[in-house]
Amino acid sequence: MAKLTEADVLRIAKEEKVETIFLQITDILGTTKNVAIPFGQLEKALNGEIQFDGSSIEGFVRINESDMNLKPDPATFVIYPWQNGNHVRTARLICDVYNPDGTPFAGDPRYVLKRVMAEAAELGYTMNVGPEPEFYLFERDEKGRPTTITMDQASYFDLAPIDLGEHARQDMVLALENMGFEIEAAHHEVGPGQHEIDFKYADALTTADNIATFRFVVRIIAREHNLHATFMPKPIFGIPGSGMHCHTSLFKDDVNAFYDPQGKYEFSPTALSFLAGLMEHAPGFTAITNPLVNSYKRLVTGYEAPVYIAWSLRNRSPLIRVPARRGIGTRLELRSPDPSCNPYLAMAVILKAGLDGIKKGLTPPEPVNTNIYDLTEEERLELGIPSLPANLGVALEALKADNVIKEALGDHVFNRFIDAKEIEWNLYRTQVHQWELDQYLNLF
Repeated sequence: MAKLTEADVLRIAKEEKVETIFLQITDILGTTKNVAIPFGQLEKALNGEIQFDGSSIEGFVRINESDMNLKPDPATFVIYPWQNGNHVRTARLICDVYNPDGTPFAGDPRYVLKRVMAEAAELGYTMNVGPEPEFYLFERDEKGRPTTITMDQASYFDLAPIDLGEHARQDMVLALENMGFEIEAAHHEVGPGQHEIDFKYADALTTADNIATFRFVVRIIAREHNLHATFMPKPIFGIPGSGMHCHTSLFKDDVNAFYDPQGKYEFSPTALSFLAGLMEHAPGFTAITNPLVNSYKRLVTGYEAPVYIAWSLRNRSPLIRVPARRGIGTRLELRSPDPSCNPYLAMAVILKAGLDGIKKGLTPPEPVNTNIYDLTEEERLELGIPSLPANLGVALEALKADNVIKEALGDHVFNRFIDAKEIEWNLYRTQVHQWELDQYLNLF
């Protein structure tokens, strides 16, 4: 599909009688923000003449340097397949953020990803990513507040009437398709009330835009069904958490650079080095791909979530799985990211880690094709299988120690991210939680 130009956006918005356009950005923590403009301001917006107060956005700038410019990307223009309460047609444009002097803003997560993509392009590579985001659908109470009550007791691939969320999921798929998504699969996941919708792979920037859009649309449609959709990684103890496996490949001149029919495992040296780079920097990028205190309640054994830094051609217990398909479909499945992450920063650090492996010619260890969860600690040590960070505090220290991942983020994003997440971690670790009261109050 040909990418839209500014003139295309103006024409389509006029023809379709769009009255309100939301200019969308994502803050450092991955929260989507927007400002609404009327159709009459669209041309001005497309010229980059709309300003906003950057000091009000998490991790952007200080109050004395707050004026920032929004520059919409016309390729991201899409008309929402719903109308607001006043029956007004609305549309969306994702924006890049610029300083008043016209230079890209270093704290814009979209710019962070673009910068790493430019580094890959210098080597001739484009990274494609196909995400598999999971989420839970919970009931709302009589006041519309979200609960943790699931609306079904279905499991993997179940269908109605056991899967009571099927109608909501179908409406989500239709809305996404109306917005240009190519949906490849949608199904109930393992947990009761847990769902997955997979959409076609694309280049890293388009995928990050799509993930941000996906989360927004899923929550809007869920609310129309009086449900709450959450991308929280582990909302309920004892049932599977929600991940966002990322199927990743590099292309060079429209050829899959990971595939070599004569290579070991039919992998090219590029693929093996990219794989080794992911393993090398996994501890360092985990705070980005798994950014919440709650993320580490998912990364535990027993629920198919990865805990150990290894790779496999078959089983799903390691960090990285290699799907069986070869040729144009040759790829690596990174299984650790969860859907709460900032998609722009996550794509940036994944790409940066793989590129570092390529530049250094790193070689991965041999694949581990047994179930790592069944190995003892001594057996894992003997095989040289390390673990991912066990909590957000450990992950932040690993991020601080990884200069390659710090370089991917840039000083501005790195420092603001660390500041925000250390506050989050310290608030969590210093509070007294209900579990502690239940365990200790009556005993000591």
